[in-house]
Amino acid sequence: MPAPPSYVPAALSGFTDKLSFGERIKNIISYYVQDYVFQKYWGEWDSYYSQVLGRPTTLCEIMGKAEIWLIRTYWDFEFPRPFLPNFEFVGGLHCQPAKSLSEEMERFVQSSDEHGIVIFSLGSLVQNLTDEKNNIIASALSQLPQKVIWRYKGKKLEMLGANTRTYDWIPQNDLLGHPKTKAFITHGGTNGIYEAIYHAIPIVGIPLFADQIDNIILVYKLSSEIEIQLSEIHHAQLIKPLDRAIFWIEFVIRHKGAKHLQVAAYHLTWYQYHCLDVIAFLIGCTVVIAFIVFKCCSYCFRKCGNILQKSKTD
Repeated sequence: MPAPPSYVPAALSGFTDKLSFGERIKNIISYYVQDYVFQKYWGEWDSYYSQVLGRPTTLCEIMGKAEIWLIRTYWDFEFPRPFLPNFEFVGGLHCQPAKSLSEEMERFVQSSDEHGIVIFSLGSLVQNLTDEKNNIIASALSQLPQKVIWRYKGKKLEMLGANTRTYDWIPQNDLLGHPKTKAFITHGGTNGIYEAIYHAIPIVGIPLFADQIDNIILVYKLSSEIEIQLSEIHHAQLIKPLDRAIFWIEFVIRHKGAKHLQVAAYHLTWYQYHCLDVIAFLIGCTVVIAFIVFKCCSYCFRKCGNILQKSKTD
């Protein structure tokens, strides 16, 4: 996938698409470091797939044979950048209109009156926070005028406020689509952000690891620099993300592939892709021509010098 380091931020870099000179230096170094790390990491996968298929192969080769790529973003959650013809955006395909909440949860939500509710979730992977940190969070949430629904699994917290209710699991999409929801405090996971975009709910980001920092920076930058809301961009699509995903899956099955969308770059070596062989050839030709011209000029100067010296002697 084309990724010019001059304006496409590397993964986990925390940069936007507006890079200063120093950031461009860091960005291109990040790309090379990531390539090196991935090559080391993918070596194990190369061995695994070679063993499974019974022939030498690589993970990159297998990925390059993909007929279509369904990308879980859209231009409401992506910096403008070049993509390939067999890349289709289906970001937010899991989002849907909100369903009714359980009676107990609905009563709690309605008790918020005009202040509304705040949804707080750090995802399913964050379950090892200390009791001290959880109590600090609970104390901060207790100071909000809104009622808070917190996805939390652990011991009962001493600092838990009367305005906060914890649940092992929450119907996040349905809560974000509730008319009383005022904000979403999130770790920055892609699914949660898309649900907030879909329902036009403001986001308060607490990124923890992996792509979450990039996601929060992306949302902040896009929402602060464009006049139209991200939710409006998302809902302005002619074809819904889920329908687009279904269409392309059926297209590939029906036509036994989508070879006409695959670029020839998959079949090039790394030096051919970057035209290094062509650049080396042109540099070589330039050096040879310059050398020939230099030798010819030197020969002419020597001849002229000999003729002038002979004339003076005569």
